[in-house]
Amino acid sequence: MNRSVIVKLLLLLAGIVVLFVFNLLLGTVKIPVGEVLSLLCCLDDAVASLTEEETIHWNILWQSRVPQALTALVAGAGLAVSGLQMQTVFRNPLAGPSVLGISNGASLGVAFVVLLSGSLGGVALSRLGYIGDAAMSIAAIVGSLSVMALILWVASRVQGNVTLLIIGVMIGYLATAVIGVLKFFSAEEDVKAYVVWGLGSFARVSGDQMVLFVVLMCVLLPLSMLTVKSMNLYMLGDAYARNLGLDIRRARVILIVCSGTLVAIVTAYCGPIMFIGLAVPHLSRAIFRTSDHRQLMPATLLAGGALALLCNLIARMPGFEGALPVNSVTALVGAPVIASVLFRRRQSVRE
Repeated sequence: MNRSVIVKLLLLLAGIVVLFVFNLLLGTVKIPVGEVLSLLCCLDDAVASLTEEETIHWNILWQSRVPQALTALVAGAGLAVSGLQMQTVFRNPLAGPSVLGISNGASLGVAFVVLLSGSLGGVALSRLGYIGDAAMSIAAIVGSLSVMALILWVASRVQGNVTLLIIGVMIGYLATAVIGVLKFFSAEEDVKAYVVWGLGSFARVSGDQMVLFVVLMCVLLPLSMLTVKSMNLYMLGDAYARNLGLDIRRARVILIVCSGTLVAIVTAYCGPIMFIGLAVPHLSRAIFRTSDHRQLMPATLLAGGALALLCNLIARMPGFEGALPVNSVTALVGAPVIASVLFRRRQSVRE
């Protein structure tokens, strides 16, 4: 990497640090900077010596803001990397993590837990506290991985990317149709609970769940980096890639597995988070002005984490009652990015 690329990566890393700190400082409850620093160094056994106000601030910091910031950081990075892999597989700038219906599969799994269990059993599993949260996470993972397995089965028998893309979209529509039927026959309270889950949130993950989520993502993201060489060859076209020794079908399956697993884990813990996976790869290409995935992959990872932290910060800025839905904020940020990309491409074609 040349010096300018390293400088840009360092600036992104510095931006992540600054946004992470602001996520700890800002919120509906104001905590002074000095107190935040002291509470971050305060261990569990020292909490008993804190005043009542400091104890409240310690709980806000460690039970809410730190888990939320860490969740946003790794979830944004995972979705961004997944989006870059999908855009590479389909050679389509508008491909995103949800393009193969994997997110819809996770939503269908949660719909069975929230809507179907309420209709059949009288009480939705989602109302059962920690058991309900665990059931929703497991259902989302099972649903998304089931769809991914179906996509991989199709990918092993279909040559063209366009056909695979259409089949993925159709699977997404089918899952949405089943969810619509479940909503129609479900109680209003259960439908509301499902809709709230569908808005996406980085605040659902805390305690042991947050530790497991961060560990999983810290394992999956470095493994995704191993696909960089295949992605660079894949972008050359099938004929050139085969001449250089790349097994096209195998590379496509590996990229779909990596991308789908990242989407499945993030959706299970945070709900369907939109636009980050679609917009961040374009931001990275615009900033670094390259199609070399050796630069784009780390840039996209860092930019995804930074953008997710920014969206989480905006969603719970002081002055709002509670927190805005994360998907509303990501759409406000992501939609202009996609529109500008399309506009620039249209202009470059005319020129």
